Amino acid sequence: MIESVSAAASGARTIAIEGRLDRLAEVRAFIRASCAELAATDDCVVDLVQAVDEAATNIVTHGYAGFPGPIEVTLDAAADRVWVVISDRAPAFDPTSVGEPNLDSPRVRPGGMGIHLIRAATDAMTHQDRSGGGNVLTLARTLGQRDEED
Repeated sequence: MIESVSAAASGARTIAIEGRLDRLAEVRAFIRASCAELAATDDCVVDLVQAVDEAATNIVTHGYAGFPGPIEVTLDAAADRVWVVISDRAPAFDPTSVGEPNLDSPRVRPGGMGIHLIRAATDAMTHQDRSGGGNVLTLARTLGQRDEED
């Protein structure tokens, strides 16, 4: 059950959930519905669902170490860009400080690709320590098709 969904006067929409793996489907549905209202391209929707799911999964799994904790996701757009702000109360962790994985190395264990996938699915990612403890992760992506990288 969604604990809170709201729409601000600016058009921003927010969902607040108890951060547990079994609640992340609500966040994915929220991103899909919010993007549909913005007439985002299918690629944009798929990318944002992937990126936000990876970030929220990392918060639950690593930040809260499997224990429930609050997660708030806000989506807003202007012109041709969308921003997703993900806030938590987990111990501070800056994913922008994590280096790129060695994609040529054989993988020994599953996992460890979440931050790489977030970067690949978005145009920008920034982190701030949250006032009073926690993290604020902001993801940005164009609403339309992205330029192909060479």
